Amino acid sequence: MDTNDYIEIFLDESNEHLQAVNDQLLKLEKQSDDLSIVNEIFRSAHTLKGMAATMGYEDIASLTHNMENVLDKIRNSSLHVTTEVIDVTFAAVEALEEMVESIAGGNEGKKDVRDLIARLEAIENGKQPEEEVPVAAKATTQENLELDEYQLTVLDQAKEQGFEAYQMEVALDEGCILKAARAYMVVEAVEQHGEIIKTSPPVEELEAGEVDRFSLIVLTKSPAAEVKQSVHNVSEVESAEISPYVTVKEEAVLATEEIAATKEEAPTEAKQESHKAVTSKTIRVNLERIDDLMNLFEEVVIDRSRLEDLASEIKNEALQDTVEHMSRVSEDMQSLILTMRMVPVEQVFNRFPRMVRGLAKDLNKNLELEIIGADTELDRTVIDEIGDPLVHLIRNSIDHGIESPEQRKKAGKAEKGSLILRAFHSGNHVFIEMEDDGAGINREKVAAKAIENGVLTEAQLEKLTDQEVNELILASGFSTAETVSDISGRGVGLDVVKNKIESLGGKLSIESTQGKGSKFSIQLPLTLSILSTLLVDVSKEIYAIPLSSIIETLMIDEKEIMDAHGQRVIDFRGNIIPIVSLRKVFNIEETETNNSTDQAIVVVKKGNKLTGILVDSFIGQKEVVLKALGAYLKDVFAISGATILGDGRVALILDPNALVK
Repeated sequence: MDTNDYIEIFLDESNEHLQAVNDQLLKLEKQSDDLSIVNEIFRSAHTLKGMAATMGYEDIASLTHNMENVLDKIRNSSLHVTTEVIDVTFAAVEALEEMVESIAGGNEGKKDVRDLIARLEAIENGKQPEEEVPVAAKATTQENLELDEYQLTVLDQAKEQGFEAYQMEVALDEGCILKAARAYMVVEAVEQHGEIIKTSPPVEELEAGEVDRFSLIVLTKSPAAEVKQSVHNVSEVESAEISPYVTVKEEAVLATEEIAATKEEAPTEAKQESHKAVTSKTIRVNLERIDDLMNLFEEVVIDRSRLEDLASEIKNEALQDTVEHMSRVSEDMQSLILTMRMVPVEQVFNRFPRMVRGLAKDLNKNLELEIIGADTELDRTVIDEIGDPLVHLIRNSIDHGIESPEQRKKAGKAEKGSLILRAFHSGNHVFIEMEDDGAGINREKVAAKAIENGVLTEAQLEKLTDQEVNELILASGFSTAETVSDISGRGVGLDVVKNKIESLGGKLSIESTQGKGSKFSIQLPLTLSILSTLLVDVSKEIYAIPLSSIIETLMIDEKEIMDAHGQRVIDFRGNIIPIVSLRKVFNIEETETNNSTDQAIVVVKKGNKLTGILVDSFIGQKEVVLKALGAYLKDVFAISGATILGDGRVALILDPNALVK
């Protein structure tokens, strides 16, 4: 079987099963007596093991097999769920994720998992996970060396002639001075019994004398014990372990046979559940194909808009009916294409509960993570990139923001800290907020560090608002950490996060109150290519406002606009909201005198905040294609892009979030 044809399916399904195991483990920690959760974890681990064995990823298959053994004992009530069990299983899941990620990167998915397997075996046998496992036990789970096609051919031919293949793991004494000489003597001793077809590291590195541990594969007709003894006869050899060499193909066959046997022994309940399985109606499509489809459809939308304008000018009834029908059908197509690209941020958020649990434990902090709006959808390309910045922000918040239980108690706070991860739509943007109730940003400390680093002078500092001081921590290399830790405070600061978010076309802002907590807000574009907008006119210039940001459109008398603290405001349904003139924002000259006292206002929202945008008139609703302004115009205030209208004119698309005060 050519496994390359199935790599993408394997990766997708492996990630799904690992996420399921991760979610269920978090539940199991809180509901340790619920065996239905254990069964869910067992099923996901079992499926992953079968897939990995079939694909030839023996390290994944081996580790999941040992996880299964522990889970099986739990569901059979011969083992109880403890914190140690959860910790070791989480560590195993993390290792599995690393191996799957390695495969996704084009590697072989290899990882030394002997220690994890030993810890799982210790739990299975009723020992403490921390107990040292004998060297002999570790040697049985050694990582097989991989052979190329030529070496495999040599191995197969040798086996046909009665030779056996063994892998040896050799360790020299720590005090060994002439390592190259000892390695040469070991190789020579082994070659007296047969032919060595591979060493790791290669012979060149062994001859350099920098290696005190190495592996080799030998083809021999001598007994394994005899080969091993000849190596032990070499002085300054600490250990030499030997075991039959099993190829990836042979390992897969053995694992598949084991899976089949496990299925035959499965309880009746599991067999009954298998009959309930339904045929999958899902297919996996490469994202590039959807991108190509979207690019083609953008051209259809532009032509559709042109046809609508032409049909209204010609006033041919048959043509108008056809264009209207085409518009309805293309709108449905458009909705489907956009939906295909959108995925919930839950895919990113799901990794954080386990991470927060581990960090809290490492730092001896008591905190709870609350996730709001995990079903908020975002473009797939942005989803793939936003994970790392969020990880950095959460780590920073737990390490520097949330205090220890003792400090919180002294400050009159609850001992358990709160961390809220929130996502919501606003216009053609998604906002992701990370809020904590920790110590907040210390203005004096940040200011002192800024002056020390030469970022600004004391005179400049006095003119800065608290908000501007908070944003100093986003400067390159800025860090107030007194000591470097493994969690954060490496001297890198949050500039990496800021740069990454800006590279995605987003923005990062900070709100903080000393002693009460901080809120980091990330504004990201949906990156949707097609938007529903309201076209408005300002001195013959046309602007498009995303409908998703609009609450209402108003026509009011100029007398209803009031002044409050130097800001023009109106009473909107009992709430006083600010008014922003689009003409003043963009310095647009008035082309003709308007004697009317009626004012056209578009009320827009950003979260819970409302603002009225003052325009000359409303043109109407329009589906438009969002085009980027390009590298030279990427930072234009309150503009997120441009579009081509049906008559060929260019209209700028507003970013209402920039105008909401």
